[in-house]
Amino acid sequence: MLLLKAFNLLNQRLELLTCKIKNCHLCQGHLPYAPNPIFFIKPATKILIIGQAPGFRAHQTGLSWNDPSGDRLRAWMGVDRNIFYNNPFISCMAMGFCFPGQNARKADLPPRPECAVAWHAKILKLLADIEIILLVGIYAQQFYLPIPAKQPLKLTLENWRDYLPKYWILPHPSWRNNYLLQKKSVVMKQLIPALQERVQSIISS
Repeated sequence: MLLLKAFNLLNQRLELLTCKIKNCHLCQGHLPYAPNPIFFIKPATKILIIGQAPGFRAHQTGLSWNDPSGDRLRAWMGVDRNIFYNNPFISCMAMGFCFPGQNARKADLPPRPECAVAWHAKILKLLADIEIILLVGIYAQQFYLPIPAKQPLKLTLENWRDYLPKYWILPHPSWRNNYLLQKKSVVMKQLIPALQERVQSIISS
């Protein structure tokens, strides 16, 4: 009875926080569109994915990783769309919760810095059961790990085992990283099966 009451209280606090984030306007003046924070956080989270920022398609649909990059990320994890979005153990947030816009070359701009500072610690405080955190892309990795600002992603990726068991290092799954992924195919062939095994062990528990 006490455990159920505690869980319900935690769920209420998480719902309240989620509502606050959904209504956040911290960086409104810096965005190309109206603020549209995109994420999903579940009280029983064991696998937390921290990405860069929503892309334009995610902005349009209101769904995290709802694009080809998301398809590649799910393949790396070894899960389908249903598990990714509906499993109670999987949650997603980003360094920037809103689509930041694009540069002249149609590449997404960096995530706004306000979001992680304002909200991440508050979210993590309510997620007591996290077992692994997937840090997708250099922005999340540099925020959460003692990685030098100018250290290239390829070197961080080569040392992915150094951050286990909690943190899993992943490049952003965008097609723009295809060259890096080809160069680091040996690393990825080691990392991906290990990640899939770990994810499967958690969602099957």
